[in-house]
This record gives sequence, C-alpha cells and structure tokens, in this order.
Amino acid sequence: MTPSRPKFLPVEFSNKIKGSQLKKGDVLINLVGASIGRSCLYKKNFPHANINQAVCTFRTNSYADPHFLALFFQYPKTIDRLICGQNASARPNISLGDIKNFEVLLPPLPEQKKIAAILSTWDRAIEGTEKLLANSQQQKKALMQQLLTGKKRLPGFTGEWKTVTIGSLLKEAKRPVEWKDDNFYKLLSVKRRSEGVILREVLHGTKILTKKMNYAKSGDFLISKMQVVHGASGLVPEHLDNHHISDSYIALRAKNPEKFDIEFFSWLSKERVMYHKTFLCSYGVTIEKMTFNFNMYLKENIKIPPTVTEQRSISQLLNTTENEITALESDLSRLRQEKKALMQQLLTGKRRVTVD
Repeated sequence: MTPSRPKFLPVEFSNKIKGSQLKKGDVLINLVGASIGRSCLYKKNFPHANINQAVCTFRTNSYADPHFLALFFQYPKTIDRLICGQNASARPNISLGDIKNFEVLLPPLPEQKKIAAILSTWDRAIEGTEKLLANSQQQKKALMQQLLTGKKRLPGFTGEWKTVTIGSLLKEAKRPVEWKDDNFYKLLSVKRRSEGVILREVLHGTKILTKKMNYAKSGDFLISKMQVVHGASGLVPEHLDNHHISDSYIALRAKNPEKFDIEFFSWLSKERVMYHKTFLCSYGVTIEKMTFNFNMYLKENIKIPPTVTEQRSISQLLNTTENEITALESDLSRLRQEKKALMQQLLTGKRRVTVD
C-alpha cells in the first residue's frame, strides 16, 4: 500500500497543524473505510506533508524497525486482529487507543531489519511486474485503437478498408438441445466489459426452469441479449466447446470463414464504437432493463480490412499481446501469494532468519 495522491492546502492552515506533519520513516494506518487497518511506510521527505483524521501515524523507538512494523501491519491476520470485535452493522473503525494497546510480536532489531530486507525483495519484484503489466495493457489498448480502425497497417498489407453490414458477415447458429431432465447441463455465461465467456455452473435438468437450450461451439461469438449494452459478448474458447446456452444468448458464426475472421470481429466488438452500436440497437426505460434488437444490429455498418489474411494477422498480434498480459497477471498473482506465505512464516516467528 502506498499513500494516495496529495491534496494541497493553504500555507497558513499547514502552519497550524505543524506538530502532526509527517517525517520519513513514519508508519501510517487507515482507521476507517474499506481499507481499514491497511498500513504503509512513509518514504518521502516532503515539507508540510500531513494526514487527515482517517489515518493515524506513529514513529518507532529504538526497539522497532519502522519498515518491519509497517510490514507487520500489512499482514492480513494482523488486520483481522485489529478490527476484531467491530460491529459488522456499523461503519468499522479503529481508535488510537486500539493502536496504542495493540501487542506486536518483535524479534531482535537486527532480525527485524533482515526480515524487512527479505520482504522488500518481493515488493520490488511485485512493483516491477505491476509496471510491466500496466505498460502491456496500455500497449494493447493503443494497438487495438490503431489496428482495428486501419490507422496503422501491418507490414505487407495495402488497399482500402471496406464498409459492410454486420448481417452480411455473420449469421445466427441455433443448435437445439434434446431436453432430458436426468441430464446435467454445462451452462455458459458472458461476462460484462468484454471479459470473456465462462462456465457459470453445471445443473441437473430438474433444477432448470427454462427448458429451451442450445449447444455452443468453439468459435461461436456469443451475445447476451440482456447484458450486451454492458459489453457482454465474446468468443467461446476451445475448452468450452459443446457446452450449453439458454435462449437469452445469440450465437453467431461467419457466413464465409474464408472471407471473414470471426476472431477479428470479437476484437472489434471490444471497442467503444461497438458498445455504442449495441446501445443504439437496444430499447428500454433503464440501461439495466434494455432489450436488444438483433435484427437492427445486423444492419449496422462496420469497417473491415479488405482481406481475411490481414484480419487474421491483426487477431494473431492482439492475441499475442493478450497472452503476454495473462502471463504477467499470473506472475503477479504468484509473487503476491509467495510474499503472503513468507509473511506468514517470518512475521509470526514460525521461521527465523540468520543475522550476520
């Protein structure tokens, strides 16, 4: 956890609260709110820096290393102990008295410093991976804006992009399920904000009220009729082939896969202009209850590259970028889990470190 972006106050007011100004090495703890109990080490050295009443600050004496103490309060079980006994129905808060009376398990000072140094290694790895992830996400966003609009062409491709209707490229695929109450059905769902198709749940036929069901095949482009205005559309991956969708979903396939790449359309559907098209093709009083007009959607125009080869090349490049992001997210999750496990060992005394 790091301090949030600062807000600036008049110098006159700052002078009145001079006694509570922050110093490098202070430990900060949130007293209220969703991030109650979270802490960080103040590493800056800005003049006149201060905090509001929702945060407390304390300075360590010669028995405690501030970096170790900040890490100790970041440990999830420490936070649980801090807020233990709070009234769940009321707004949770920690008082200064809670902090002052809180017992901390301290190893000798040299061992505290060694533990802090060890965990800092994980912090640096996490911060580095977070930056790589943010850069990759920004690069993907820029590539999508450039490649999916024709502003940037991949090497070797020329020719004007053409304007066509969605209906001239895609067709609905319906594969009715022969219903049997004794069967189990693997129900798919499409997440909002173009976050993909997932297996929602597996249900016995007797537990399903609506018996009208279709098969979804790998490579289908699914649209949720009720949620498409929120970006609920996407491709069915291979591992979800032959799963089931209710009648509230539309499955689309390319009319001619040799002339149009459905994966290119899936990437195009994530752009803001396509979100707007689904909104224009929906009607209702509130956005949460809008009904999608599929026939109107098929008449909407889009611009596409002149050849399927270019469409596939764009899809492949964006897939590669997406895979890199997925790998970085996996690395980040692993590093956070490793740090958490190490904190559990080092900050509780279950594992001791050797100090030179």
